[in-house]
Amino acid sequence: MSDTVHKKSKGCWRAVSLGLLLSVYTLAVDAAEFKIGFVNAPRVLEEAPQAEAARDRLEKEFSPRDKKLVASQKDMRDLEDKLTRDGAIMSESERRKLERDIISRKRELKRGQDEFREDLNIRRNEAFDKLRRRVFEVISDIAKKQNYDLVLSDGVVYSSDRVDISDQVLGRLKQEFNQGAKK
Repeated sequence: MSDTVHKKSKGCWRAVSLGLLLSVYTLAVDAAEFKIGFVNAPRVLEEAPQAEAARDRLEKEFSPRDKKLVASQKDMRDLEDKLTRDGAIMSESERRKLERDIISRKRELKRGQDEFREDLNIRRNEAFDKLRRRVFEVISDIAKKQNYDLVLSDGVVYSSDRVDISDQVLGRLKQEFNQGAKK
């Protein structure tokens, strides 16, 4: 029974392969009539002035918390140094109290660092999701206005400069950014 199933599935794959081959051939014949473009999305998202502005806003927003965490790390290291340096001459109760304080501060610091990373990631995702949506809108607008039939992005193995419209997308984003900065 498994041989029958194997033969049927083999025949099915042959039919699917033949269909795909015919589809590719048909597309190749019709491709001369299509206007196709390509957008290097990672490059656009990296070079868009909106991305730099978003990074600057995030830096300003999270810099005070980062500085506070760095200061807490320094304070904790100072306490650890004190324990190492003076632990042998401290009373047992002083040493235990300092050890508990260090452990407590380490927990607090770890919790603060985790919250900081989580908050930063959430805000970064929010900011860059907004930019991704805007990039998609600009790509769609350029494609419609310039009569592209197909615009490709991620997952492209090769594209020639002739079909790459990334510079146009970046140009539009820079223009919008500069107009927004004047307001």
